Amino acid sequence: MSRIGRQPIAIPAGVEVKIEGSLVSVKGPKGETSRLLNKDMILKLENATLTVDRPTDNKEHRAMHGLTRTLIANMVTGVTQGFSRTLEINGVGYRAAKAGTKLNLTLGFSHPLELEPPAGVSIEVPQPNRIVVSSISKEAVGSFAAKIRSYREPEPYKGKGIKYEGEVVRRKVGKAGAKGKK
Repeated sequence: MSRIGRQPIAIPAGVEVKIEGSLVSVKGPKGETSRLLNKDMILKLENATLTVDRPTDNKEHRAMHGLTRTLIANMVTGVTQGFSRTLEINGVGYRAAKAGTKLNLTLGFSHPLELEPPAGVSIEVPQPNRIVVSSISKEAVGSFAAKIRSYREPEPYKGKGIKYEGEVVRRKVGKAGAKGKK
């Protein structure tokens, strides 16, 4: 049996979970979210815990068991605490600014980039070299943060670019051939 799939999901106080067939809706203090899940998975809501069971041990059901449980757990965490991802910008002249709801990035291109966040995703720019992406959806946060990072990924020689907070960029040594030749 799946180690992740068999763990029960604790539903905190103030969170309401509705199961209508394969549609799961979760409502909490930070907002409301719903998702269509695999119709084969068996969802049981008893007291303040939700459990996910699979009908058979075939390969497809085993694959979906842990995934279904994790998606529901992320929905519950999202409406209670929310998710956020911090990005750091390194490089001379590279900076970020917020104009209304849009994010303006100056990354050494001939023009500044203007990004509109998807619905439900909020952006904060506490410093010109830091961007905080937050939402109740873990998937939306990760997707938009990856999109921002993709415009200027960190390069290994000088470390310039956009990286996740805590990400380690493996550095390379530059040209060394000119020193040894005479």
